[in-house]
Amino acid sequence: MTNAGAKMNSLEKMIAILDLFDGSAMEWLPEAMAERLDLPRSTLYRYLKVLTDAGLLTSLPGVGYTLGPRVAELDFRMRLTDPLIAASRPVMAELVQDVPGISLLCRRYRDRVLCVHQEQSIATFRSNYERGRARPLVRGAASRIILAYMPTQVVRRLHEASPETFSEAGLGHDLSGLRGRLKEIRQRGFDVTQGDLTSGVTGIAAPIFDSRENVLGSLSVTLGETQIAPDRLAFVADRVRLCARIVSKTVARERTPEPAVQLS
Repeated sequence: MTNAGAKMNSLEKMIAILDLFDGSAMEWLPEAMAERLDLPRSTLYRYLKVLTDAGLLTSLPGVGYTLGPRVAELDFRMRLTDPLIAASRPVMAELVQDVPGISLLCRRYRDRVLCVHQEQSIATFRSNYERGRARPLVRGAASRIILAYMPTQVVRRLHEASPETFSEAGLGHDLSGLRGRLKEIRQRGFDVTQGDLTSGVTGIAAPIFDSRENVLGSLSVTLGETQIAPDRLAFVADRVRLCARIVSKTVARERTPEPAVQLS
């Protein structure tokens, strides 16, 4: 971050302050912020004032800066108004009635995947993939199905940045192997992982697309078992793919403008 800071414009530098609150450290003193971001203290305090006035940050004596109440307000509004969540919620609720488990709605966020909604019909286990929690693109069916449909140049960039990450995840030892694994996932139309993020469970995920066939995210179901008969796995996968297609069509329809009416 220190070297990259000089290449950012002022707005990007201010947003970079919010990126500090990544879960590993949620309380920051100004001195530590200035050192991490390589910002003059005068500039940092100017940015902090803007973010604090907007409610995105707040400060406590002896603690430092933390995320502010506006973040919670925005999260509440998102749950009420996000078209992807609105389209997915009833479909996911029906899915977990037919297939007892936990259904997750995830979407790509930068080079990670973020869970944005969850429906559950079983209490015997919990998913570690809670709403608002980011995961890498290479771990878990809900993430890997998104990776499989990402543009080729993006996949190449991610692999070049950290080839060992893909190898350790069993996605091929080189770029050619990775492409082959992702092609297999696309041909199947869904992905399955067992115990990848939570031990003793199986995740089955299918992609969600926008009106231009760009991958928006994924819809998945987590089952509290790993020994699943092939016919049952096929049934669940078909249900998940159907639900994902319904969400894709709903989102695309809502985002497609109505044709103009010609008045004579």
